[in-house]
Amino acid sequence: MLKKIKLLLTLKFFKDHNRFIRNIIDGQPVTLIKNGKIRVEECLKHGISANDLMFKLRNKGIYEVAKVKSGILEQNGQLTVIEFSDKDHVRYPLISDGQLNVDVLELINQDEEWLIGKLNKIGYKDLSEIYIAEYVNGDLRIVSYPK
Repeated sequence: MLKKIKLLLTLKFFKDHNRFIRNIIDGQPVTLIKNGKIRVEECLKHGISANDLMFKLRNKGIYEVAKVKSGILEQNGQLTVIEFSDKDHVRYPLISDGQLNVDVLELINQDEEWLIGKLNKIGYKDLSEIYIAEYVNGDLRIVSYPK
């Protein structure tokens, strides 16, 4: 019993202090739908049947896959959906835990050079400095890690 507790505490420590270990244990968000097209291989790889996917979409009030710009399966099994009509209402962070979300960059019709330039102008040298960055109504809202 004591060995199990030590193992759990060790895993928790590494998960809390190492992004690579956290990604292995928790996983990462996965894009199941991109530009109105279902990525069947990704769905099957993560155990999402066609019925499961359509149920998750219906729960979001979406009845047509073609209307979905991006459908992202979160680590907790929830589906985050960005519709083509949501260009001004992005509901997903641009940067999360220092990692860039390329899908959001595509959605706002920008590239990584644009983002790096914006970040450099306001004093950020690297994405790893940023805890979360949101793109809201044309503005970049950034929360950085404590120094």
